[in-house]
Amino acid sequence: MASPTLFLDFVDQNSDKFISRLGEAVAIPSISGDGSRRPDVFRMSAWLDGQLKQLGVTTKLVDLGKHVMDGQELPLPPAILGRIGDDPKKKTVLVYGHYDVQPANKSDGWDTEPFQLVVDEKTGRLIGRGSTDDKGPILGWLNVLEAHKALGIELPVNMRFCFEGMEENGSEGLDDLIKSEVAKGKDGWFHGVDCVCISDNYWLNSRTPCITYGLRGLVYFKLTVSGPARDLHSGVFGRMVHEPMTDLIQLMSKLVASDGTILIPGVDDMVSVADAEERAIYEKLDYSVKDVEEAVGAPITLSDDKVSVIMGRMRMPSLSLHGIEGAFYGAGAKTVIPASVSGKFSIRIVPPQTPEKIEPLVVQYVQQEFAKLKSKNKLKIENLHDGRPWIADYKHWNYEAARRATEAIYKRSPDLTREGGSIPVTLTFAESLGVNVLLLPMGRGDDGAHSTNEKLDRSNFIEGSKLLGTYLYEVAAVKA
Repeated sequence: MASPTLFLDFVDQNSDKFISRLGEAVAIPSISGDGSRRPDVFRMSAWLDGQLKQLGVTTKLVDLGKHVMDGQELPLPPAILGRIGDDPKKKTVLVYGHYDVQPANKSDGWDTEPFQLVVDEKTGRLIGRGSTDDKGPILGWLNVLEAHKALGIELPVNMRFCFEGMEENGSEGLDDLIKSEVAKGKDGWFHGVDCVCISDNYWLNSRTPCITYGLRGLVYFKLTVSGPARDLHSGVFGRMVHEPMTDLIQLMSKLVASDGTILIPGVDDMVSVADAEERAIYEKLDYSVKDVEEAVGAPITLSDDKVSVIMGRMRMPSLSLHGIEGAFYGAGAKTVIPASVSGKFSIRIVPPQTPEKIEPLVVQYVQQEFAKLKSKNKLKIENLHDGRPWIADYKHWNYEAARRATEAIYKRSPDLTREGGSIPVTLTFAESLGVNVLLLPMGRGDDGAHSTNEKLDRSNFIEGSKLLGTYLYEVAAVKA
């Protein structure tokens, strides 16, 4: 097998070119949750497909059909399937990523234009929407491909690719595609895959690389309370009618306590207590209460105990209130009684919880609490989207390869983490393919993936590209 040394040198020598390509990707505002930006998501898929083809990857754009969003029927962005290498003597690695991004406007509080990659020479930050989530990591794989093609070196493994454009909006259509491809057997794009690597998460902090073996799932709810046929004047109708906003606030106040305890009976009770071996993993993590406080910009952690704070993110469910639609907001003092208001909240779930177990508990509880209000308004409960949690065997050879690669590039052992966010497709790959799935992050914990001024440090982009390539060499070398 060829040494990865030439590959590593190539990445260093071509770093400016790679950053320029990231700039091209960031410039396409591929916001999957905004119907007006759907053409840009398609433009991003075409751009990425073209890049893969230029690097020798055989690709297929898969039409995933249509969906309804905000009352409008829209075509789903295509999934991009790719393959390079068919050597039966080599392991086959499937890589997943997403080319869609969260919404962003400069008026949200950005210091720069969100869809123009800004290279801050002083800090080394590459600032722009999608830089770390998830265009940077996807381009890390392209950097690996380009290096090997330019050097005339064979990849140490066969590679398969699955890139989607709806991850930030529920990954609609992707599960069915994966299952249908697996059902095709030898004729499917995923036939012969030995392991899966996903780079769509982050280090716990800005110091220590990590490998992630678990993710929380998600159930996202919308509560709508409606009453009058139209908005009302509070001076005319206040204290004459049941007000939807009053009912909604009452309901949302009954979901979660200020200490994070989920008030819906049975939800927290599903989760077992961590044993000594598991607690030891959290104890060893290079992460502290101070790191949390620095990340959020205030001393507001629920506890001063490091392990309990970390477990709150990694192995416990959480319920968060996200917003209210239909209510007045903005400058001025509008004295309106809204005719209909909707509150949105989500529950991040952990094994053994599933959306199927959680949803009935939520529906029953909210309906019971609404009945206690004795209101004449109407209540509607919707599950907008959900995904199951995932946990993998971190003693598998796939993780051993990732650990060795991390130590080779960063000269230190990685933290072993579970993550608080959700990537539903992870579990789909694990169950459908029956192989080990690994999360190998490129970015840091302070990247601000869904926030303003999202960034990816130059060093993480370049060293992260080396990490992904080195991981492939370690997969090839490790004994299955």
